[in-house]
Amino acid sequence: MNPENAWRHLRGLTPLSLCDWPGRPCCVVFLGGCNLRCPTCHNATLAWDMEGQPQLPLARLKTFLSSRARWLSGITVSGGEPTGVPGIGMILHEISAFGLPIKLDTNAMRPDVVEALLAEGLVELFSVDVKGPFDQYPALTGGAVSEHDARQNLSRIFALAETRPGAFAFRTTLVPQLSDTDLTTVRGMLPAGFVLATQDYKPPRRPHALTDSEARRTAGNLVQ
Repeated sequence: MNPENAWRHLRGLTPLSLCDWPGRPCCVVFLGGCNLRCPTCHNATLAWDMEGQPQLPLARLKTFLSSRARWLSGITVSGGEPTGVPGIGMILHEISAFGLPIKLDTNAMRPDVVEALLAEGLVELFSVDVKGPFDQYPALTGGAVSEHDARQNLSRIFALAETRPGAFAFRTTLVPQLSDTDLTTVRGMLPAGFVLATQDYKPPRRPHALTDSEARRTAGNLVQ
């Protein structure tokens, strides 16, 4: 694995978040690229056209972590979809050297990668985005995932969560397509003992409508 191919996905950094990892002040590292095409995606440019966002130099990330790690309680790695990044294990291993635990946001469609990262001890918490009931996955993901694949992939994640309950949390975004009945269905899909968190829906950003300054904020790039 060429490290440059992995780190080229590094597209943004939020220096401080008090909501991405509840109970822990953390920074958020954004990796570009995604294997889904959700029509309600809030970070579509980052997900599907990461070259349209400035790349964050690795040196800047390391300088930031060196100077701020003592003030943080964790690092959230988000996207896009981090599990689709070639060399994600190498990325997590390198940033874990700064002594902070890592939370990783994932759509759960790469359970093999989640299982490997869990086994390597690189991630303390997986925040899993459950889009909705299995039969709605084709519509909710822009046709990227079939009902069968959604059921298969999430079932593997749920099985991992049963063996390591402290390492997983589940959430659903309240997109307009979902009804209260759908949310009840999603809650019934989770392994016993897990509570479904919900987050408010934010309309997608339209890249062509953004000003230059808004585009930089969208990428979450660290401002010097």
